[in-house]
Amino acid sequence: MSRQYSYLHLMRQRTNSENESSPADGWRNVADSKTTASPLRAERVLVVEDDPNVGEVVSRYLVRDGFEAPVIRNGLEALEFLSKDGADLVILDLMLPGLDGLEIARRMRADGITTPIIILTARQRESDIVLGLGLGADDYVAKPFSPVELVARVKAVLRRRTAGNDIGGGVIRDGALTISPETRSVTRGDEQVELTSTEFDLLHHLASNPGRVFSREQLLQDVWDYSHIGDPSTVTVHVRRLRAKIEQDPARPRYIKTVWGVGYKFQPSASAEARLK
Repeated sequence: MSRQYSYLHLMRQRTNSENESSPADGWRNVADSKTTASPLRAERVLVVEDDPNVGEVVSRYLVRDGFEAPVIRNGLEALEFLSKDGADLVILDLMLPGLDGLEIARRMRADGITTPIIILTARQRESDIVLGLGLGADDYVAKPFSPVELVARVKAVLRRRTAGNDIGGGVIRDGALTISPETRSVTRGDEQVELTSTEFDLLHHLASNPGRVFSREQLLQDVWDYSHIGDPSTVTVHVRRLRAKIEQDPARPRYIKTVWGVGYKFQPSASAEARLK
């Protein structure tokens, strides 16, 4: 049995077990995805996936939930589509022919395209996932996957992106670290710290609750807006990325502490604790 057949067979089993039916006319390739512009248009999720079977399944489920879901099978066409037509979110396969998903994400961010990205990957190497998240991807889903779970993550990322623009609270200062929710910016001393949207949300959530320990499952719910879905290792990867950016010594973190067997907490300095009392 080929690897591709095994994957598709498993995905179809998951699809069938969810007792969900897909509309026969739900899938649209990019060639027939053009619609008349409307103020009430559906949110557009661009699916960049070279496997036509996977692309069809993903698009069908998205369309069924009210999204536009054009499918593109190569990187250069995806970048051209984004520059001309735009999208509200991109589902991006890493293993594409020619221009791979990591390079697409890199070029998107270099061109100032801030569209949320969910990486879809069969690669199990954490280094690829860390690199993708570091390039500004909001989440990743490993193959084989549940289409229902993927759509739920799409909705969560879009909700989180909208809610993130309205994040409240005052400026948080602790030692050299300054977190400004109004401008969604972080500085360490005089140095500006470049964080992705999700990294900022995670740091702000922890710092807004100094000393409180959160499990990875709680953080998935609070920051990612995931309930009963999501891989807890997503939190681990983001914490590692965050430490690399804000800690003087990521191996001996000063701010984001691990509470073994439980989760993570933001450890305020003694002076900050005194101000909180």
